[in-house]
Amino acid sequence: MAQIRYTRNLFLRGMSIIYLFAFTSLYVQIPGLYGNNGVLPARIQLDSKAKTLSGRIHTKPTLLWLAPYIGLDTEYMMDVLALLGIFLAFTGFVSQKFCTAPSFAGLWSLYYSLYQVGETFMKFQWDILLLEAGFLSILVAPLRYQSQSKRRAVTAALSDGIPFWLVRWLLFRLMFQSGVVKLTSGCPTWWGLTATAIHFESQCIPTSLAWYVHHLPRWLLKLATVFTFVIEIELPHLFFFPVRSVRIITFFLQVCSTVTLYICILTCPPNYSTVRLSAHLSDDEITGRTSAWSGVINKVVNALVYGGILYTTIAMFSVRLTPSHIESDVAFTKQEFDWLLSFLVPGSVYLGLSALVPILTEALAVSITDIPGTFAKISAILTTLFYTIVAVFIFGISIVPYSTLHPAGNSTVVPALRHWHSRLDHLHLTNAYGLFRRMTGIGGRPEVILEGSNHIDGPWLEYNFLYKPGNVNSTPPFVAPHQPRLDWQMWFASLSPYHQNPWILSLTYRLLQGQPEVLRLLDTSRNPFPNKPPKYIRASLYHYHFSPWSQRWSDPWWTREKVSEYFPIFSRDHPPLLDFLRHMKVLSGASEREDSVSGSQVAPWLKMLLDRLRYLVSHVEPSLLLWSVFSAGCAIITTSGTTSHAATRR
Repeated sequence: MAQIRYTRNLFLRGMSIIYLFAFTSLYVQIPGLYGNNGVLPARIQLDSKAKTLSGRIHTKPTLLWLAPYIGLDTEYMMDVLALLGIFLAFTGFVSQKFCTAPSFAGLWSLYYSLYQVGETFMKFQWDILLLEAGFLSILVAPLRYQSQSKRRAVTAALSDGIPFWLVRWLLFRLMFQSGVVKLTSGCPTWWGLTATAIHFESQCIPTSLAWYVHHLPRWLLKLATVFTFVIEIELPHLFFFPVRSVRIITFFLQVCSTVTLYICILTCPPNYSTVRLSAHLSDDEITGRTSAWSGVINKVVNALVYGGILYTTIAMFSVRLTPSHIESDVAFTKQEFDWLLSFLVPGSVYLGLSALVPILTEALAVSITDIPGTFAKISAILTTLFYTIVAVFIFGISIVPYSTLHPAGNSTVVPALRHWHSRLDHLHLTNAYGLFRRMTGIGGRPEVILEGSNHIDGPWLEYNFLYKPGNVNSTPPFVAPHQPRLDWQMWFASLSPYHQNPWILSLTYRLLQGQPEVLRLLDTSRNPFPNKPPKYIRASLYHYHFSPWSQRWSDPWWTREKVSEYFPIFSRDHPPLLDFLRHMKVLSGASEREDSVSGSQVAPWLKMLLDRLRYLVSHVEPSLLLWSVFSAGCAIITTSGTTSHAATRR
């Protein structure tokens, strides 16, 4: 049981790191995105007609409703929640003593509170993934910290084994759904195995390394697409394989593929979330010890399993050797894949259930037979029953979004499960996933370029963003673990008309105002209007391509061509623009209500402290800030470990 405790501790510390990155990254962007003068002020999301605090929380569950009770407005309260999240995550990162259920419950509540007012800038799949994984972390974490010498191994089996199965089920759904939707979407690039050849150029924020990967031989990139399907569709079923060594190999394959993609992209939060969720596959003694395979038979089983995977891959994707390279093509039709899904979707539900039942049975048997003392035995049985009920319930409601993969999955869903899922859907305890469902940028990577001018006839000068492509000579940056939400949304905005992205008009108005909070989300060092904002702003749609390999020694990283106008010229006093922003309540003129309650007495010094901290943080580049906080945590861990080792030797 020592190994499963180690895996649990590793998982919880990893989740603390992910929370640390998420809260810190969001904190530096709050004024520009959600401040009173930001793109989408959070205050407009807290417009409830309820007069009581309980009524407001019922309407929109968020801790931001507490702001007036401590004399703060919504923007300051968002700072407080983000800083509390940073503190809790940092303490969990540097010390296992703080990786407890109450701490992770606090982290989940804080992130959910911010998510509630996040609107467009927090409607990404990695946000709901963090909410779901964060909720499972509450179940995995112990109620209070106990040293290994005091914590019973049997208790570890009860409190770790069942929640870890839920983590495994989440990882399975994340990977399998992401793989299946690529084919069910009918996207020609996935069916033609050319998606990877496009992806590195068309991803949200390409990196300089992605430029080199993009120029790899096309046959190799097609093989990479095949490998993506193997990792996401075939291998996830091995998460429930009864032989531990098979799961360990699956773990390393998952991690290696994810890390490779992460290095090439280095901007996508699901990548390091997937690594953290995969960690539990490497050590699972509860189910692993039920197998009596010898070493020789173990190797035979691994050879048969992965030999079968290899054979299936070669057959399904027509992988074949040619004199110069390896060819591959999809060797099945859409109708055949649909037929296969009709068995895989309901079958995977029963597969997951078949892996859960032995864990529940063993935990209950251990709590009845292996626990000495009447009181301890009753406590263990109640603990097991609690985790059993929670696991079965979470598994049941997770089937509802999962069953949407194929109509055949509806046979696994009873009406009661749909009812409970609909009631709890706003909490995002279980979600549907489907990363990169359709590949964009087939004819060129679309980019919205904002331009300003003091004269309606020009000259027009471009605004430069910190991370997204703009100037063709700018080196694509390495952003992770920072999550630049405005740059991401600019990429999504380029995929649809501006009428479907109303926030971009608010951004335009803030730039016409010269709001410093919003300007800090852009590259202020290359601000074309450093002294006074322009009188007019327009937007154009461009198509970007990586520069050809022959120009690898020259300056341009990109080539681009103008496609069309994205939105017409706007001025700060443009009546249609002002009317639209009033309709959005961005210009409603409403301000936060400062309640005259006893808690408001702490506001002056608290506001001063928050302002000072914000001033210091604003002078540090976000990616550098995140890595600095992470390095500080590593230094504390190293120092405390060295001190503990020296004390032990003495």
